[in-house]
Amino acid sequence: MSRILCSTGAIIAKANNRDYGLLAGIMPHLRCDGLEFMMYQSWHGGHEEGLLRALAPYDVPVFHMTKQIGEWVSQGNFADAADMFRADCALAKAMGAKLLVLHLWSGQASDRHIDRNIAAYPALLDIAEEYGLTLTVENVLCNTVDPMTHMKALAEAYPDIRFTFDTKMAAFHSQLEALYAPENAWLWPHIKHFHVNDYGGGHMDWANMRVRQLGQGHIDFDRFFSFVRQMGYAGDFTCEATAVSEDGTIRYDEMNASLDWLRKEVTR
Repeated sequence: MSRILCSTGAIIAKANNRDYGLLAGIMPHLRCDGLEFMMYQSWHGGHEEGLLRALAPYDVPVFHMTKQIGEWVSQGNFADAADMFRADCALAKAMGAKLLVLHLWSGQASDRHIDRNIAAYPALLDIAEEYGLTLTVENVLCNTVDPMTHMKALAEAYPDIRFTFDTKMAAFHSQLEALYAPENAWLWPHIKHFHVNDYGGGHMDWANMRVRQLGQGHIDFDRFFSFVRQMGYAGDFTCEATAVSEDGTIRYDEMNASLDWLRKEVTR
């Protein structure tokens, strides 16, 4: 049965100093089945043991890899990207995660040199498989082309590739409707994880990129969940929308409303 996950990025953020020690006080108030752990670059090299202690009491089936990996690949710095990828894999395995979420392209470089990113995928997959982990590539924002174009190229080059599909990322590029189109049926078997977040902006509306809780934007989730059920999808769902206020406190009502909405939909 699908699990409802909360991203640690939604509850541990800059406003509360990215203090993962706060998890012990936060988790009893959240109505989720586990966590998708979001790794930050600043936690590399010294925080690993502390992170493992802080996350030990919780189920962490999904590990969101450091976003700079894809950025460095885009910039042509594969060696450092691979080193960080391997470090993430080691930490993910130690946490008990099974599935990885990767921004294969990222940052200001984004998809400007997408051939580099596509070519790098097999080497990264090999590392993930060394650790017994399932690698998924997310449909992250592009500043040159669009995620669906790159996902199709990846699926054609690597027929066994797996994707994490994010509703907000798709809506940003006006590609959520494309998910439902019969001509994109090639994509459906590759989706192994969903990020379910709302979006309130327009097409590639960089001024309104904020990830919103379910119901706070304009995504038609009735249609989305109807389609997901039709797909026969049985994997997990993660909500990433931040619930951290400017003073560092957690807006539990908002976060739990999204988690409850997810649970209602997947138990229909």
